[in-house]
Amino acid sequence: MSFVNRLRWFFKDRWGSYALAIGIMALVSLLSTIPPNLIGRTVDHIREGELTSSGLTQTVLLLIGLAVLLYVMVYIWITTLFGNSALIEKVLRGRLLANLTRMTPAFFQRNSTGQLMALATNDILAIGQTAGYGVMTLVNTLVGASVVVIMMVSLVSYKLMIAALIPLPLLAVVISKLGKKVRTRFLDAQASFGKMNDHALESISGIRVIRSYVQENDDLHAFNRVTNDVMLKNKRVSVLNALFQPIISLIVGISYSIGIGYGSYLVFQDEISLGQLISFNIYLGMLIWPMISFGEFINVLQRGSASADRLDTALNQQPDLKDADKLAHVDVPGRIEMRKLTFVYPSASKPALEDITLQLERGQTLGIVGKTGSGKSTLLKQLLRQYPLDRELLMIAGFPIEQIAIDQIRRWVAYVPQEHLLLSKSIRDNIALGKPAATAADIARAVEMASFTEDIAQMPQGLETVVGENGVMLSGGQKQRLAIARALLVDSEILLLDDSLSAVDARTESRILHHIRLEREGKTTFIATHRLSAVSHADWIIVLSEGRIVEEGTHDELMLFGGWYKEQWDRQQMEASLEE
Repeated sequence: MSFVNRLRWFFKDRWGSYALAIGIMALVSLLSTIPPNLIGRTVDHIREGELTSSGLTQTVLLLIGLAVLLYVMVYIWITTLFGNSALIEKVLRGRLLANLTRMTPAFFQRNSTGQLMALATNDILAIGQTAGYGVMTLVNTLVGASVVVIMMVSLVSYKLMIAALIPLPLLAVVISKLGKKVRTRFLDAQASFGKMNDHALESISGIRVIRSYVQENDDLHAFNRVTNDVMLKNKRVSVLNALFQPIISLIVGISYSIGIGYGSYLVFQDEISLGQLISFNIYLGMLIWPMISFGEFINVLQRGSASADRLDTALNQQPDLKDADKLAHVDVPGRIEMRKLTFVYPSASKPALEDITLQLERGQTLGIVGKTGSGKSTLLKQLLRQYPLDRELLMIAGFPIEQIAIDQIRRWVAYVPQEHLLLSKSIRDNIALGKPAATAADIARAVEMASFTEDIAQMPQGLETVVGENGVMLSGGQKQRLAIARALLVDSEILLLDDSLSAVDARTESRILHHIRLEREGKTTFIATHRLSAVSHADWIIVLSEGRIVEEGTHDELMLFGGWYKEQWDRQQMEASLEE
């Protein structure tokens, strides 16, 4: 019943189509009991010498008519029932993806990509099978068996029916025990399948690194170990699945033996006729599928219930961030202010940022520099609202960021991360990701500002060139400039550049920064970088070390201060002059 309760919303919405399918299935089961009765009567007429040509013709035509009618009815209920099965898979996949898009990074740290893929594929498929094939087997078991038993009692003999069905309680006990084991083993198999997905994703995405270290064979051996584990656990499930039908066939065979033996005795005692015995054995044969259906139903139900539990667990997880009950109305992000902001990642014990205090007016540019791991990217992510913060540590236009709608903040911000996500589509589609309705002129303008025009002109299909999975056809510098063009096309109020110029040469960097200064006048820009020339024009520069601000000021002020910034600037200028 837990499966039905979890999907009550779907069954309630689709009750009409389910009622139609179940009603037709019940009618099919009822009509299917007519042929055995006709055959039994015909045998009795033959035995008594009462069969006529017209009577035989009428019986044959009736059987053919019933066969055609049953064909049409079965077609209707199959398409209706399994149409619902496909529909629930579509709806659940949409719900899962919608839920994933609302999740914060902490959720994806707790749940691996492989496990989430297993949910979207195997688990939802198992739920769909239960909502389709499972309902079919349940109805066949309950309705089909009930109709056949009633016909046995009413048209043949209740004594023979009781005797033949004596072994069936044993069937229920065996299937109940097998069903519990199937559920446990299926959960183990699904978890193993998720681990296999994780390994495959890591191997494919990191194939260049694996090849560069000549680790192909080791990776294949590791993958074989994972797939062997998947195979073994699925075999354990298959072993239990394989037991269902033989056990059912054995018990039904015992019922046949009882039916034929005791039925023959009743024929000799003149309690039933030979035709009735033949009809009874046909009815008994019709019980085989309902009994098999019962075993299949238990099997499918246990799989579907286990998958529904896994999916429900994922869907019930709530994002770490939610909009406040009372939201502030802010038209444009004015002054951005951090007041002794301290931040600790959910899985860390040490603060990634500590006592960060700064103020940036609208239209200004902030440069963020420091050693690797000093907290530059973490500081930028606070403006994306990916993690919860204590109250009133980060202010926008005089309002705490937690009082501003999350969607509003993300509409203000264009973010160019260190790791660029590129879709396996054309360059045009990748650039227009944040603004699908952009005109050709808008895209050309963004490409020019990102100094990407010459590269695109040299590509075989220009803007229509497909970049491959995650931009495999592009160099590191081209990926960066494509991502910058994507952000500039949106023309956001706040632009976050997270070390986004590291793979371009100094001249290209200078051109891009020049375009950004001209086009983004009056809008706020954050630039986190290792190359100090990228922030020398900034209105304010902060130097981070272990999550703290150790130096801050304009470029000229920091040069006069003579600290880490000046040392790094002199070193980089010397390196640049040597390269030239």
